[in-house]
Amino acid sequence: MPVRPEGTPCWADAMFSDVEAAKTFYGEVLGWTFGESSARFGHYTQAYADGGAVAAVVPPMPGQEGQAQWCLYFASPDAEATARRIREHGGDVLLEPMRVGDFGTMCLAREPSGAVFGVWQSGTHEGFGATGVPGAYCWAELFTREPEKADAFLTSVFGYTARRIEDEAIDFSVYDLNGETVLGRMRMTDDFPPQVPSYLNVYFTVADCDAAVSAATRLGGAVRFGPTDTPFGRFAVLADPQGAHFSVIDITRTQGEKPQVEDAS
Repeated sequence: MPVRPEGTPCWADAMFSDVEAAKTFYGEVLGWTFGESSARFGHYTQAYADGGAVAAVVPPMPGQEGQAQWCLYFASPDAEATARRIREHGGDVLLEPMRVGDFGTMCLAREPSGAVFGVWQSGTHEGFGATGVPGAYCWAELFTREPEKADAFLTSVFGYTARRIEDEAIDFSVYDLNGETVLGRMRMTDDFPPQVPSYLNVYFTVADCDAAVSAATRLGGAVRFGPTDTPFGRFAVLADPQGAHFSVIDITRTQGEKPQVEDAS
């Protein structure tokens, strides 16, 4: 697999206090199967779809218990250098670059408006083994109340070009990398409770959005938004029974024309 350009979303994982329950939930909702876990690496367990690794679940380390949430990782050829740029541009490094066996080097950070994300310098584990197929990652959006801070930080750290959607009703931008759109950014409105911090919302592809929503609610999950049709697919925002938010989208079922975008400058 070609090396992913720095700043490309390349992996997602989440900590769950009840990993077996999470495996049951996501196995049914997204069709995941799971590999073996190893005590040496904290019982980190990879999930698979269409024959490729698509995410991972892991129990929290002592002292890190709390509400489950998905973490999106961005590719880096040099995690140490990326960590330095994160600090230089106003972010916080929460976990210093740490080598994980031969798999690679990870780092956890928080951008200035509050969203937590990961950095991954690949070794034998290069990241997503499948994308854009049912069960696999396909998109992510940063939700923030301070888009100016997020825009300045991410364009500086990862070299993104920001372009704004031409829509007066929302403040939404996309970030491009080498001519490819890799991430969205949405300004949070008053519809979001004030206690909800900035966060990255991860989208997983499904063959049928309504069927995925039905499975999620049957298994104790909750619908936060949708399902609704868009020019990019039919999607819904869900929360799993342990509180982790994510979105599901059927990219084959589109409606309407895609919005125009303009340079953010």
